[in-house]
Amino acid sequence: MKSNIKIILLALAMLIAGLVIGYLIFGNSGTPMDSMEPTAHQHDSVETAASGEEIWTCSMHPQIRQNEPGDCPICGMDLIPLSENTSNDPLVLEMTSEAVKLANVQTTIIGGSTEVSGQTLRLSGKVQADERRASSQVAHIPGRIEKLYVSFTGEQVHKGQRLADLYSPEMITAQRELLEAKKMANVSPELLTAARDKLRYWKIPEATIQEIEEDGQIKETFPIYADATGIVTNRRVAVGDYIKQGGVLFDLVNLSKVWVLFDAYEEDLRNIRLGSQISFTTPAIPNQTFTAGVSFIDPVINPQTRVAAIRVEVSNPGGRLKPEMLVYGTLENRQASSVALTIPKSAVLWTGTRSVVYVKLPNTTVPSFQFREIELGDRLGQSYQLISGLEAGEEVVTNGNFAIDAAAQLNNQASMMNKDVLLKGADHTEHLPDYTESTPIDFKQQLMDLTQSYLALKDAFVATDPEQAGTFAATMIDKLAQVDMSLVKGDAHLYWMEQQEALQAHGQQIVELTDVEEQRRQFDFLSQALIKTIKVFGIPDDTLYIQHCPMAFDNEGAEWISIAEQIRNPYFGDQMLSCGIVQETIDKDFKNPPSVTPAAKPMAGHNH
Repeated sequence: MKSNIKIILLALAMLIAGLVIGYLIFGNSGTPMDSMEPTAHQHDSVETAASGEEIWTCSMHPQIRQNEPGDCPICGMDLIPLSENTSNDPLVLEMTSEAVKLANVQTTIIGGSTEVSGQTLRLSGKVQADERRASSQVAHIPGRIEKLYVSFTGEQVHKGQRLADLYSPEMITAQRELLEAKKMANVSPELLTAARDKLRYWKIPEATIQEIEEDGQIKETFPIYADATGIVTNRRVAVGDYIKQGGVLFDLVNLSKVWVLFDAYEEDLRNIRLGSQISFTTPAIPNQTFTAGVSFIDPVINPQTRVAAIRVEVSNPGGRLKPEMLVYGTLENRQASSVALTIPKSAVLWTGTRSVVYVKLPNTTVPSFQFREIELGDRLGQSYQLISGLEAGEEVVTNGNFAIDAAAQLNNQASMMNKDVLLKGADHTEHLPDYTESTPIDFKQQLMDLTQSYLALKDAFVATDPEQAGTFAATMIDKLAQVDMSLVKGDAHLYWMEQQEALQAHGQQIVELTDVEEQRRQFDFLSQALIKTIKVFGIPDDTLYIQHCPMAFDNEGAEWISIAEQIRNPYFGDQMLSCGIVQETIDKDFKNPPSVTPAAKPMAGHNH
């Protein structure tokens, strides 16, 4: 009994001790223990959890999406909350200060109107031989070459110089006729005159004819003398060759005066006149400037390069200017003074016929840059005359604009590749037309054949082989010429003509350039045109991958087309072979985005 009482007392003591401890811990909390109502802080926590995890992104690479803070896997910048990008204007890209520094963004304020007294055109060209000073040295009598006194290409020849000795049976016969006619001169003077004239027709000098008559000796070989002064550009004969009367021995060109042919773009032709003075230099003759007036303007534009030849004629004492030398010239166009607003050349991004700039917006809490299309006039040295699109005092990006444009493109905002974009929550149509339904399958197949030649060109850049790139670019141009544009009608036909011109121009540049980095820049432009083309017209049964390298061209970014999902970067080759992401997949069922912009999706597959 006593034992049970002890147990009961011990239990009561433990219960009392627990109540005391509970009071000490929770007694001053201000909230009853049995109350289940959450505090205001608890309400906030519940709402945050219900709304899902916060998304973190990179201000330079908006395709990056993570559910926790960290570093961008592409550029290493700190990720920022997606909610910080608050702008609903598709023409305005917001960036962090760190992103601006990373892209090395620099700006210039467009000044007030400035007075322009003329403009300077920069021209490049080559030295060429004067076609009017080319000649052919011929043999005036038939015979066999017994000896050559000029025997190699490039040798200087002067008028009257002995070039060769010729054995001519016809001349031997003619001399015998002359001697026989000389004997019968008293009986038949007409025969002597005819015999002399025969030799004169063969351009035998009078002194030689007189010598034959006086000596009575028949000459077995006759010399051939130069009819003109010049450089031997082609030797047509060798010792022992038989040559007919009028046969060519040598091709000559006189380089005492030469032509210099400059390439002038069609938009510059309005500023060039006959007599306009062009000053030029050549790396082969440093520290010397030549000046000459324009003597000829080609009346035809080259359809591949879109340039016309501008010719000047220059005296060339000593032959220092040699054919095929590169020259760089300037033409000062002296016009009446005018007032113009100008923009630095580095601020302008070119896309087809459009000119684009990014304007830094004033009075914003974060750096903001607005996409703006402008209209340009004449080129003024390192600037362009501004016709419309900007006003004095506005601040334009002059460095880092490609990086801004690449970020805007990845964020589905206005950019060079996205001419028209959709306002968030509004109803607009996408900027690319959709001709996939009306385009005949034959035309789509021809586009796929063209793409196959493009893929070979892409592989040449993956291998960093500029010579092979030029070869495959030429093949692609041939394929482009085989596309039957009559298969598409109306607006589709006009759209194809626009893209065809871009493909032709940039493909030809790849053919003509030898530096692989310059070729890759043209490949980027060519890729943009082909990507738009296959999106607009569609493809038959294949699958293509649009891939993107954000680090190309100093982080400007660039796209290309691949038949395989695996990244093989044509802009870096084996330096960063797997750098890039799959940006889009196109197959026969591909459609341009609908009228309302969908939410941005994270890009998969970036590798470095």
